[in-house]
Amino acid sequence: MRDINLPEGWSTTKLELLTTDISYGYTASSSSAEVGPKMLRITDIQDNSVVWSDVPYCEIEEDKLEQYLLKKNDLVFARTGATVGKSFLIRTEPPKAVYASYLIRVRTASEELISVLSHFFNSQQYWQQITEFSAGIGQPNVNGTKLKGLAIPLPPLAEQKIIAEKLDTLLAQVENTKARLERIPTILKTFRQSVLAAAVSGKLTEEWRKDKEIVWQLLVIDDVGEVKGGKRLPKGDELVEENTGFPYIRAGQLKQGTVINTSDARSKQLFLTPEAQQKICRYTVNSGDLYITIVGASIGDAGVVPEHYAGANLTENAAKITEFKKPVESEFLSYWLRSHELQDLIRLEIKSGAQGKLALKRIKELPIPYTDISEQTEIVRRVEQLFAFADSIEQKANAGLARVNNLTQSILAKAFRGELTADWRAANPGLITGENSAEALLEKIKAERGALKPAKLTRGRKQA
Repeated sequence: MRDINLPEGWSTTKLELLTTDISYGYTASSSSAEVGPKMLRITDIQDNSVVWSDVPYCEIEEDKLEQYLLKKNDLVFARTGATVGKSFLIRTEPPKAVYASYLIRVRTASEELISVLSHFFNSQQYWQQITEFSAGIGQPNVNGTKLKGLAIPLPPLAEQKIIAEKLDTLLAQVENTKARLERIPTILKTFRQSVLAAAVSGKLTEEWRKDKEIVWQLLVIDDVGEVKGGKRLPKGDELVEENTGFPYIRAGQLKQGTVINTSDARSKQLFLTPEAQQKICRYTVNSGDLYITIVGASIGDAGVVPEHYAGANLTENAAKITEFKKPVESEFLSYWLRSHELQDLIRLEIKSGAQGKLALKRIKELPIPYTDISEQTEIVRRVEQLFAFADSIEQKANAGLARVNNLTQSILAKAFRGELTADWRAANPGLITGENSAEALLEKIKAERGALKPAKLTRGRKQA
């Protein structure tokens, strides 16, 4: 970072020259008992905030307490691990607390510096330096010496205040927008469930059904189709990645109301050898069959077997509903199986069972609301239409979220190139030059620091 790239009145400096203290934290064991002050750890800093009531305590000698005590406007940095470089500004007076040894505390030479610096420590310019510091190291870490050497683009003091105000406003707007966008998938999940509930209760087609002699019935699955189990891989046989023409559907593939095939090991399509398939050839599925998982974490997941899986073998961890005895739209039956109402019933069935397994007999006895095939077809059409609408909203929300995630770094980059305050500088030339320049500010800080002890790196005591 060179001065030639900076606006008039700015300077490049090192963090060390802007601080009065850069210190490692205290080494001690944390305790849930109130044995002393609270001890802030890396893990206590989540989403740029600290829930102080959840922070544990530690024992510390009284004569060392002041050395490690946290105060308002302290900045703490994670110096090792997955979150290396993450910083947190203590904006308000904290409870009586010290900071743990895997944190570094930074105190600035003046309170006026803290706001703009805390924003810089979230910028790409900062993170590029942290990455360079950690390059080639097995366990990423940033020590106090490296932190002292951070290159900082320093605006004049008056401009710092304007930058901090603009960033506080703009980044708060970005976070609010991000929070709203992140809520959309949850809202849409609720919407989809409400659509399913309306579909299988007849409310979705209530108007359509008027003047039609259609009566809904409450049947059980066994009235509608045959329930049959899958089959485990024959003993001594193994699945292969080569496409033998005999796909084997595993439990990890039964997702999202269909059969998936991804690069993930649990949902990747594997195949039976011709010899193995001959041994379990009776346990195949047809296009339009329903599947329902009967064991495991995803017990009760249900969906329709797609056309390209006709003839595939089904895992023993799922059952199929096949050979329909009444006219059935497979998707309509799938909607019912995936509805909250039936999923709640399945959970009750599992609880009452001895082995935590959904037995075929219990599946046969599960209730199903049944209506004329013409209404089933209309229900499927309407649900697909509403789900497609929800999918389009979710895609737009995800695209918007990706743009918003990039927006924070874009705003910070503009701020530390001086672009956010270009108009302000043009209107206030006297506040960025001469005695008001960043260079003059550095000289002032240097003089004030000279009256104090030079910033030094201190370490916490070592554990016995």
